[in-house]
Amino acid sequence: MSNYVTVDGNQAAAHVAYDFTEVAAIYPITPSSPMAEHTDRWSAQGRLNMFGQRVQLTEMQSEAGAIAAIHGVLQSGGLGTSFTSSQGLMLMVPVLYRIAGERLPGVLHVASRTVGTHAMSIFGDHSDVMACRDTGFAQLSSGSVQEAADMAAVAHLAAVKGSIPFMHFFDGFRTSHELSRIDMPDTKELTALMDTEALDRFRARALNPEHPMLRATVQNGDVYFQVREANNTAYDQLADVVEDVMAQVAGVTGREYHVFDYYGAADATDVVVAMGSVSGTAQEACDYLNARAQANGTGKRYGFLQVHLYRPFSAKHFLGALPETVQRIAVLDRCKCMGSAGEPLYLDVSSVIANSDRAGKVTVIGGRYGLSSKDTDTAQIVAVFDNLAAVEPKRGFTIGINDDVTNLSLPVRPLEDFEDGDTYSCKFWGLGGDGTVGANHNTIRILGDCADMYAQAYFEYDSKKSFGVTKSHLRLSKKPIRSTYYVKRADFVACHNQSYVRQYDMVQEVKPGGTFLLNTSWTPEELDANLPGKMKRYITQNGIRLFTVDAVEVAQRVGLGSHINTVLQAAFFQIAGLMPVEEALDYMKDAARKSYARKGDAVVAKNVAAIEEGAQKCVEVAVPASWADAPLDESAAEADVPAVVENILRPVNAQKGDDLPVSAFAGYEDGVIDMGLTAYEKRGIAVKTPAWNAEACIQCNRCAFVCPHAAIRPYLLDQDEARNAPEGFTTVALKGGKDLPEGTRYAIQVSQFDCTSCGSCADVCPAGALDMQPAKLTDQARKLWDFGLTISDKDGAFDPYTVKGSQFKQPLLEFSAACAGCGETPYAKLLTQLFGDRVYWANATGCSQAWGSPFPGIPYTVNKRGFGPAWTNSLFENNAELSLGLFLGSVQQRAVEKARVEKLSRALTHGLEKPKADAGDTPDAAVMGAMKAACEDYLAAFDDFDASHKAADALVACAQASMGKLTNSAQEVCDEVLKFKDQLAKKTFWMFGGDGWAYDIGFGGLDHVVASGANVNVLVVDTEVYSNTGGQSSKATPAGAVAQFAASGKKTGKKDLGAILMSYGNVYVAQVAMGANYNQLVKVLKEAEEYEGPSVIIAYAPCTSHGLKCGMHDVQGEMKRAVESGYWSLYHYDPRKENPMTLDSKEPTMDYLDFVAGENRFASLTKSFPEEAERLFEQGKEDAQRRFDHYRRMAQEQ
Repeated sequence: MSNYVTVDGNQAAAHVAYDFTEVAAIYPITPSSPMAEHTDRWSAQGRLNMFGQRVQLTEMQSEAGAIAAIHGVLQSGGLGTSFTSSQGLMLMVPVLYRIAGERLPGVLHVASRTVGTHAMSIFGDHSDVMACRDTGFAQLSSGSVQEAADMAAVAHLAAVKGSIPFMHFFDGFRTSHELSRIDMPDTKELTALMDTEALDRFRARALNPEHPMLRATVQNGDVYFQVREANNTAYDQLADVVEDVMAQVAGVTGREYHVFDYYGAADATDVVVAMGSVSGTAQEACDYLNARAQANGTGKRYGFLQVHLYRPFSAKHFLGALPETVQRIAVLDRCKCMGSAGEPLYLDVSSVIANSDRAGKVTVIGGRYGLSSKDTDTAQIVAVFDNLAAVEPKRGFTIGINDDVTNLSLPVRPLEDFEDGDTYSCKFWGLGGDGTVGANHNTIRILGDCADMYAQAYFEYDSKKSFGVTKSHLRLSKKPIRSTYYVKRADFVACHNQSYVRQYDMVQEVKPGGTFLLNTSWTPEELDANLPGKMKRYITQNGIRLFTVDAVEVAQRVGLGSHINTVLQAAFFQIAGLMPVEEALDYMKDAARKSYARKGDAVVAKNVAAIEEGAQKCVEVAVPASWADAPLDESAAEADVPAVVENILRPVNAQKGDDLPVSAFAGYEDGVIDMGLTAYEKRGIAVKTPAWNAEACIQCNRCAFVCPHAAIRPYLLDQDEARNAPEGFTTVALKGGKDLPEGTRYAIQVSQFDCTSCGSCADVCPAGALDMQPAKLTDQARKLWDFGLTISDKDGAFDPYTVKGSQFKQPLLEFSAACAGCGETPYAKLLTQLFGDRVYWANATGCSQAWGSPFPGIPYTVNKRGFGPAWTNSLFENNAELSLGLFLGSVQQRAVEKARVEKLSRALTHGLEKPKADAGDTPDAAVMGAMKAACEDYLAAFDDFDASHKAADALVACAQASMGKLTNSAQEVCDEVLKFKDQLAKKTFWMFGGDGWAYDIGFGGLDHVVASGANVNVLVVDTEVYSNTGGQSSKATPAGAVAQFAASGKKTGKKDLGAILMSYGNVYVAQVAMGANYNQLVKVLKEAEEYEGPSVIIAYAPCTSHGLKCGMHDVQGEMKRAVESGYWSLYHYDPRKENPMTLDSKEPTMDYLDFVAGENRFASLTKSFPEEAERLFEQGKEDAQRRFDHYRRMAQEQ
């Protein structure tokens, strides 16, 4: 009996895996985390597995810990499962060898993803699973969401039956996150297929003190080799075992699979071999080419061989599936093996053919495709077949890119006659955070589950953490959908952001006669004035129906703020006609009630109102005939910008990155990128920006201090600068300051094009001098901001280690891709203002990496000297070790430079004593003396952070001025000093990352580095959750908080990281919360830097995942309330003091329970598990009070 549901690949695999699993040990990583999240939620809801138990899911500190736990589960006779991807899978590799070597039937479900190389990428290819192909795990590939469900059962059943562990993998994002209507198999029928005798044998052989054995001996070369070879029989038989299991599963599902599945002409001459999500696309290509060949009467026939069981690779089954008529094979690998003779699947196929009776009769070539989810469409597969038929086919080819360097890419011709008329396709252009993606999740489920249509949705993102472009690709049909590539020609296209019309080619993606929906505030007359001529021409010349709706106005009026998703979703159903409108709107309302019930009736009511108005307010525009000849817009004159902006940043931001050739990245092959590129983006995404009331302003600079994006800045202007300021650049007399000329003026400037409308600045202003008003995205606004950037620095006017003074320092982090109101970026920005021109910055993987290094929008920048953070990242788990390495390497190099200066000083001394000791010397004694004094001053200041900086500048200036005026021997050394002058000034070393790194996966490394006593600094931005991977709990998550892997509230209290590190006695430790005490934050940053030894600062950072009822505009206020309630304590521990501990918090004045009630991560538990909520909240309150009392006792000790 069919059971059609609309799910993504992660849910499909997890749903089936659940019933076969007793214990799941996991660690969150994109894109596999949802599999574990589903498992955790189902367990919390009471779902039972095949053994009548809830799955026991445990979140470990890392993937290495997760696979070790699974190893233990399997050794004890339990059935263990884990879910992972990419670097996470790499951390598991040593244990995979052990599990396979011990023939334990564990199963890994892998959303296969790019392994970080020159850059990190969260998107999909096979580089991770291919790196595991020699571990001994069987590897089973799925190519679709339907297969992810079916093959999950095959993996679990075959693992037990064959006594070999399985790695079931499918393409990260393309399958893991594709929503598709599938026939979900009945898990009860599937579990009934379990080979109970094999299961009993496995359990009987498990470790147990009542029938003990010893596992994991130490063997030498006399026997090790033989034992490995003794396993051959099991692997030789496994392909047959899998075939048997597939046949059994087919008996339940009606869907037939084989180890290798062939599709296409029975008499094929040309065959492509591949695995994964490209399979449906390859099938489409075969159908297209076979139909064309038959119509043209040509002799070629085409086929596709899909690999399901990759390891062990069965030559017998491969050759059995391959038609005897095949003459040519092209093998496609979704990975890149640097320096190899070919990629893994190609090498396997080549070996099988070479060692068969088809050797010499079949040509085999290989190529690469789809790295990091690079889109692979039907035309590209046709290009592979075209190349295969060439007299001299290109080998080691690539598709989907333009390789103009090594010339390995294949030309791709558009398939003008390829069209699937049975499919209705849609594309929605949204802005990250506007709800477009969530709305389309609902849309596809409504159409798939309620309209009895096959439905597919895939979501495309740019690299920005927030406020990036999102593209939702939807397909709907009455027959199964095979197309696993982007929608490039759509029946319906929607633009959800008005500013996009001049940035992207969207309407050109609409098929002739199709529909275009624009979210806009423009009237029909204003449309005529504002739409580009190219767009107007296309609409008219292709008969496009144009609809508009002002979703922003509706959303704001009904109380949804910037969330326009429900308005536009309702408009889509009103226009598209895919199902009765009223029926669709009713389904939408039901979905809204389910989705927002935990947020209260008022939120539900707002969404229902938005749905009704969205359908009512969309209108069709009568397209003027004059648009057919609309004048084309002239390209604006380009400003003088760096080449990287012109050649990389702008094409990528225009969604044209796929068109960039390989040559565009010459000089960037090793992953480097220029700093400060966000300054050229000017995205103009703000709806409202702060307007400054100069007369009301008290010049405290708090607004700039808390701004997450450095979009509001104070300036000091001398009289000339004030006089030359452009019209509209408001200034007032400065309050305070020292050593400034008379008439110095003060100004605040806002970057209208870089602001994100968070409102944090207006919220913290104590004088009410900032008011959020409609954004002014004008040329004049650009001029005002640009003028501010030219104003000279007024160093010394205010102490930089004060709230006010720090904000006159240039922020070297600006306009990042962080969320509006982000709690992390204000800390990072402040750090760059205080130390950014001299800092080695080791950034842990996580949210701060996502907003800090998205290619190519790099927000870290340089000052007017060109100095800035030397920023780097390695992995999630090793950030502390990376920072220590930076420290050790720099210290060594700087010591050598010091020795050069000392050598120079000696040479100068000798030269002054014997001025013409060397032939040709013409020294100047005065210059020599000045140079020697500069050397001595530098050496005296060598260990002083600030003084060494000034002394290094003086030394360099003196050295450069002394050219030709030193003795030859001194000049030779001086040249060496100048050659390495970047090592002269003392640098600082900061590691930056979240609680997932510092409390969990990286804690061991952090502990070790801190214990070493090295002079390194740590800033932990504690969001108390894994912010970047979907909100999973960490050891920083407090009791009672709902998070992924803590669906019924976290049962244990928050780890006290600061107390652990204080136990060493020689570590400077502090806890801070910016909004609670600005001055304490600046003070401890200064002290941490001054401290000669390790320092760790733990900063409270509210996050969107907390569900703040006050809104993200009041993040600073939430920090204040956290401290006032005792939820978070402020302190600093300075080992230099007789009593190191200082408690900076006062006795709580707000009830802890009132504080947690203000955040949905706590409040939602009250709705779902009220009794548990009461118990856990009380536990959390007691834990917070216990900590506060402990800190107070420490502070009172003499």
